[in-house]
Amino acid sequence: MDKKDRKKTEILRVLKEEGKILTSSQIVEILQNAGVHYSDRAVRMYLQILDEQGLTEPHGRKGRAITSAGLRELEGSNPVTHLAYLSAKIDIMTYRMTFDLPTCSGAVIVNMTLLPIADFYECIDDVCEVFRQGYAMGELVSLLRPGMSWNGTVIPAGHCGFCTVCSVTFNGVLLKHGIPMTSRFSGLLETKNGKPSRFTEIINYNATTVDPLAIFIRAGMTNYRDALRTGNGLIGAAFRELPDESRPRVEGIIERMKKIGLGGFLKFGLPNQSILGIPVSDGYLGAIVVGGLNPIAVLVEAGKKVFQSWAISGLMDYHRLFHYTELKSRLKDLM
Repeated sequence: MDKKDRKKTEILRVLKEEGKILTSSQIVEILQNAGVHYSDRAVRMYLQILDEQGLTEPHGRKGRAITSAGLRELEGSNPVTHLAYLSAKIDIMTYRMTFDLPTCSGAVIVNMTLLPIADFYECIDDVCEVFRQGYAMGELVSLLRPGMSWNGTVIPAGHCGFCTVCSVTFNGVLLKHGIPMTSRFSGLLETKNGKPSRFTEIINYNATTVDPLAIFIRAGMTNYRDALRTGNGLIGAAFRELPDESRPRVEGIIERMKKIGLGGFLKFGLPNQSILGIPVSDGYLGAIVVGGLNPIAVLVEAGKKVFQSWAISGLMDYHRLFHYTELKSRLKDLM
């Protein structure tokens, strides 16, 4: 397939699978979460071409929608251009991760969120509280300054890139120790008196091209403010499965990761039993892991503008990360 035609087909497929009007920025985010990296400018250019061909139609600032002609165009396109589901991206990034636990060297998987520095600074105490109460993936973060580039995205003036450790890092660490971990789904976890109670919403990784937690955060379905203040709220978490026989080794690895700021396991579940309302498969151990995007939710709940948030955004050297308690002073230096 011609490169230009392939790009147009991928954009049309996003519009079809989402089933709603999307802006170019939203299309870029969905493509990036599916492992396809196009700039906002390139997507806008291709949308103009698709408009001229009658395959999409503009709806003002709301964005574009696919037309009936666009749907017919997709039916005749090469099926191998289908977007990869998130489960495939998780496996790819797990394999690519280079972090070595014994030496604390190499790259871990991170999420990246683009947001105004001033808005971030106003909510920094609540963001840090998410980490302090154990609702974030570990205790390490990183900041990208204005002008810096990350996977083709240049951080604009007045903004920063906030990087948090992705929970898929657990998968990579365990794989390096010969322990396979399967990511099943992500969802909203209800907390009562500060303890996990049950999942209220879930989305399977093999049924979506977008990170489920990003969807829940964007839809305003989380409740971290109450979780932080009263212990009763809704936070993001993920469900994994790993061989039951690996539990002794896994518990030791978890403790070592926690000591170097990469904690995040909440609870284990035994084979053929339910954990927080989720059945665990025979021969497997269930594991509930904290969502890596959790600190971003308090910003959205406060009404702050979050321009884009990329889950499983890329690999970052472990030594570029710093403790979350340094966030406030480092943000102040950027203002």
